[in-house]
Amino acid sequence: MADNEQKAMQLMAEAEKKLSSSKSFLGSLFGGSSKVEEAVDCYLRAANLFKMAKKWAQAGQAFCHVAQLHLKAGTQHDAATNFVDASTCYKKCDPNEAVSCLLKAIEIYTNMGRFTVAAKHHQNIAELYETELADAARAMQHYEQAADYFRGEESISAANKCLLKLAQYAATAEHYDKAIQIYEQIAKSSLDNSLLKYSAKEYMFRAALCHLCVDILNAQHAVERYCGMYPAFADTRECKLVKELIEHLEEQNVDGFTEAVKTYDSISRLDQWYTTMLVRIKKQINDNPELC
Repeated sequence: MADNEQKAMQLMAEAEKKLSSSKSFLGSLFGGSSKVEEAVDCYLRAANLFKMAKKWAQAGQAFCHVAQLHLKAGTQHDAATNFVDASTCYKKCDPNEAVSCLLKAIEIYTNMGRFTVAAKHHQNIAELYETELADAARAMQHYEQAADYFRGEESISAANKCLLKLAQYAATAEHYDKAIQIYEQIAKSSLDNSLLKYSAKEYMFRAALCHLCVDILNAQHAVERYCGMYPAFADTRECKLVKELIEHLEEQNVDGFTEAVKTYDSISRLDQWYTTMLVRIKKQINDNPELC
């Protein structure tokens, strides 16, 4: 490992020398461009040696040097590729720097009109904010941008995947209208696809819970609409649970509410998102004694 790091550092120094000589007057007359190409090769070799030595920050830095040289040479695609390579290295040691490199790559890809690739990298940034940097607001921002680019390129499945993450975070942040809009939109589009039709019940269920976090009457009307759109929804356990919850909220019946959720959970396990929403809904019974 130490040997690889040493060789990498030597190659970095060699690359700097080649760049310095390419900038001199004689260098510009005699093979300046070839010196830059040689420097690029040295940086790339150094980056891979740093990777072998698990020196991720140094590897990322070396890839960034290569990317900047490609930008100056006008080779946009190669520059973007090396910024992505740099980001992959920085992910292991510096998530903020990983984001920065991906944003540089995205700028290049959007200028080239490669929006699907740009969308994938916005999604990667969102996941970094989600898992490494614990910044839900920025994760939402990049999921939304990714979805927008995916939709523009007719990658509907990929767009919906990002939108569902956006809705999940929007609801958690109490932006219920935004979450409801997304869940209803995806539910409707799912009904038009025979392969996805069954999944519509989940999105309707999620939307109904978001409605319940805000207003019982709107939730009742929403459930009626969903049953009209998708008659089979009326017979699902999800629809029946929502109707039970509405009834228990109106009756201020905490025990009934708790039992209904427990019964559902014993058959279909509720994840953290569902639990969070249901706790908020249940809290209304205590916080709003005149709810009914």
